[in-house]
Amino acid sequence: MSRQRVLVTGSSGLIGSEAVRYFDQQGAEVVGIDNNMRQKFFGLGGDTRWNLHYLKEFTKNFTHKDIDIRNQQDVFDVFSNHQFDLIVHCAAQPSHDKAREIPLLDFEVNALGTMHLLEATRQFCPEAVFVHMSTNKVYGDAPNEYPLIELSTRYDFAEADHYHGINESCRIDQSLHSLFGASKVSADVMVQEYGRYFKMNTGILRAGCLTGPSHAGVELHGFLSYLVKTTVSGHSYSIFGYKGKQVRDQLHSFDVIRAVEAFAAHPRPGEVYNIGGGRENSASVLECIELIEQATGTKLNWSYQENNRIGDHICYISDLRKFKQHYPEWSVAYSLQDIIQELVETEWTKQAQLLVRQKSLADD
Repeated sequence: MSRQRVLVTGSSGLIGSEAVRYFDQQGAEVVGIDNNMRQKFFGLGGDTRWNLHYLKEFTKNFTHKDIDIRNQQDVFDVFSNHQFDLIVHCAAQPSHDKAREIPLLDFEVNALGTMHLLEATRQFCPEAVFVHMSTNKVYGDAPNEYPLIELSTRYDFAEADHYHGINESCRIDQSLHSLFGASKVSADVMVQEYGRYFKMNTGILRAGCLTGPSHAGVELHGFLSYLVKTTVSGHSYSIFGYKGKQVRDQLHSFDVIRAVEAFAAHPRPGEVYNIGGGRENSASVLECIELIEQATGTKLNWSYQENNRIGDHICYISDLRKFKQHYPEWSVAYSLQDIIQELVETEWTKQAQLLVRQKSLADD
């Protein structure tokens, strides 16, 4: 039996690197595309080269290609030289806020880059499964229209019908998205279209907050990772609006790739799924701060900014019922407490390594 051939875009990022490790361990031949554009977006804090070095050292059948998905010819060259069975598309400009500073770059990466990958798949390996990592930001601020109640530490849905969260019937137009949300809508809909129009095995995972130890969290993207980093390092943290009671659900990167694997085994062309931690892994900013302070034994120095981020969700919980119905073998393995403990231990290790390096430089 031939070895599975997998292409991962954004292969040095959080979800991409998890995909590389996972499918490499499964014995697949994995090609990764990543040009460290996250550093261009977010500065040194977003640099993912450390993750690439790890992948090169600890994988068996991984090949890295320093390619920009905005370059059609480079993308087509990769596809013409390989016959992929699975494409896991994680590359993106991922920041809600950053997009307004770089609107053309944001659209080129998120929309045009996705188009290049879809067309390359259609021309060179049309039977392959194509899984697109989308975002809950495609709904814009439409989820804010759901009736809410304010509790002591969080907002929550007021109506029992919304207990499980936001499902895939939430509209994606006539709402305020942020430019990032709009560019991701374009990609999301095009992936659906290639599935429905060309009958290709495309699937869309509209993610809530995704996290894990490989996350290079920064203030503009990677909320939970950045919150842990800030607490452990003793730096200050800013909460933007909604009294810190805005709610997100957290899903570990490992559980994301297990969802990708489940879809790839039984693809449904053009199908859309909300994917996240669900209600059990949901928490407000205030609640996350308390959990992290308990895990670290350290108080976070935080301040409050009255203005919320434009188009930001007040309460977002991913309704997982559709995905679980179609793929009952999948469930959330990492609890929110598990996730936070792992992030804390990872950050402690990073801080200890930094101190050793600083001491070594001082001694020299």
